[in-house]
Amino acid sequence: MASRRLPLGTAAVRPAVVGHLAAHARSDALPAHLRTCQCHARGCHWHPRHRGCSGAILLVLTCERGGRLWRLTDACTACARATAHSAIVPETALTASSQPAPPRRRRKRGHGPGAAVRVREMLSYLAAALPAEVGAAARLLALQCALRATASGQLRLPTGLLRAMRMDQQSSLWRELEQTGWLIRLPTSTPPASHCGVAAQLLDAAVLAQAPGRQLRAHAADGALRMTSCSALRSLPASDQLGGLALAAHLSPGNIQGVIEADQIGRLCAAAPGTLADTLDRLVAARAVDWWSYDPGAEDITWALGPALVKQYANALTG
Repeated sequence: MASRRLPLGTAAVRPAVVGHLAAHARSDALPAHLRTCQCHARGCHWHPRHRGCSGAILLVLTCERGGRLWRLTDACTACARATAHSAIVPETALTASSQPAPPRRRRKRGHGPGAAVRVREMLSYLAAALPAEVGAAARLLALQCALRATASGQLRLPTGLLRAMRMDQQSSLWRELEQTGWLIRLPTSTPPASHCGVAAQLLDAAVLAQAPGRQLRAHAADGALRMTSCSALRSLPASDQLGGLALAAHLSPGNIQGVIEADQIGRLCAAAPGTLADTLDRLVAARAVDWWSYDPGAEDITWALGPALVKQYANALTG
């Protein structure tokens, strides 16, 4: 388990903390058979009571005390879901830089069954890595940047792609991510500037060594973009688009019905307290969600994907 305390007040704090913990994750990695739930080993005092430890061992990033304490640790699936202000760190982001790169093989084009997993893991990571005040539109932009970046964290989004994302005239979203210290825009050299798009350097160390390769991650980014740009979602607020994408990415293969903790989907949607029900109702009205219900005992949201998204989901995130 690794943790770090840093003083608040600068935009560089969050990237510095995440980078420090990411270095621990790479250098102190244990073989799978030696990983155990560290939360359970400490009496499960990191979260409220739940139904007991169960599930696979995951790497979990937790932010506590308003950002004064960050923890990166192994925990079982049940403890990870019960811990507030936490996100599962994508295993694809932990490729050790010291390991030789495997030989490149020709891959079939297409999103494959892993596209939804890559989108789901990155949404979960961004929910914890970005400050709570970062809005849904900026989070959608951060998702595209994280999935499209090179291994060194550089990316360039051409004007055509920005136009497809409906972000070609929204420089405020880039400033929002810059102010958090998550990325920095780079100057473009090809005139005129309006045709160059945006070049940027990611400053978040935890997303700089993702696997699999950039091409497959770009396919996942394309799938996410196709979901949020479809007719059922594109006219909705960014929080609703993010919510629809998150719900689709959390479906099990072959299913159009799922269950997710209300607190978790609220963080993924960047929904303010008390507004999640409104978001879900708008998704139902847009036929992106067929129906939803809330279980107050388990604090779970159950939903079914709506007819307007079923085909789009199959084409964009499942191959």
